[in-house]
Order: sequence, then structure tokens, then C-alpha cells
Amino acid sequence: MNQLIRSAILLARGTLMVREVDKDAIRRWRKRGFYSENVLVKLLAKKGYNAVRVPVSNPSLNPLPDIMARKGQHVYAFEVKNASYYAYFPKQQIEKLFRFLHELIPADNQYKHAIIAAHLGKRWIFKEVGWQEWEKNRLPEKARILKRDRGNFSAENGG
Repeated sequence: MNQLIRSAILLARGTLMVREVDKDAIRRWRKRGFYSENVLVKLLAKKGYNAVRVPVSNPSLNPLPDIMARKGQHVYAFEVKNASYYAYFPKQQIEKLFRFLHELIPADNQYKHAIIAAHLGKRWIFKEVGWQEWEKNRLPEKARILKRDRGNFSAENGG
């Protein structure tokens, strides 16, 4: 019997449990992200930043980062991922960082920073994505951070 038809029959009988399992997995996944975002806010505060987590689950096209931070004249928009070995950042999420900074932060681009952050176990890796990549429409379809990578951004000195 066709798998789709079988699933529809089981769903109609109320014996298909796939949706509940998926909901539980999504809750666990979101909790990991929430945890990492809160840890990063605390880490940034410890390093002298003013930082807040944007309290929104944001799969929409609204240009909101996971975390906004400021240190001196510099403003940072962070996209945060929690992973064990590698983290992928889709182009759309990176574009949202730039849209947020471009449309909502009235400062020169030299003071605005789009950062992708991977929380890999106890290790954080940060990579700043340059304005030229966004302005010239050269963002990768997926940016990737591996556990063995070195970042190009340090929370210690903001660069």
C-alpha cells in the first residue's frame, strides 16, 4: 500500500503519532537555541556589551536578529546556532541581519556588524560577515561554522 495512503488512514484513525514526536523534537531544538542565546547575552554583558535577546521565534521575513548588542558606537546583530560539531546559517538568516542593521540602525556601516555565532559544546565561534558580501549580493547560500574553525570576531575586543 502506498505510504501516503497508509499514513492518511492511520491519521484518520488517530493512531499516527508522528506529529507529537515532531512537536517534542521541535520543543527540544528551540530550548537549545533559547539556552545558547541566553548564554551569549550573559557572555557579552561580562565583556562590557549592552546585549539583549530578541524574544521572538522568528521564522518570518522580519529583519530581526537573535541578539542585538552595543559596545561604544558599535552595534552588533547576532544569529545564534547551537550544535555539536557544525552549524549552518542559511542565506536568508544572514540577509535578515544586514536588513536589520541597514534599515533600523542609523549609523555608518563601519559601526554595524553582522555576526554568525555557533555554540559548539563549551566553545563559541564567531564570524563577522562583511558588508561588501551583502552589498554585492555575494552571500553564500549557506554559511557553515565547524568546530575546528577559527572565527574572525572576538567578543573580547569587538573585532
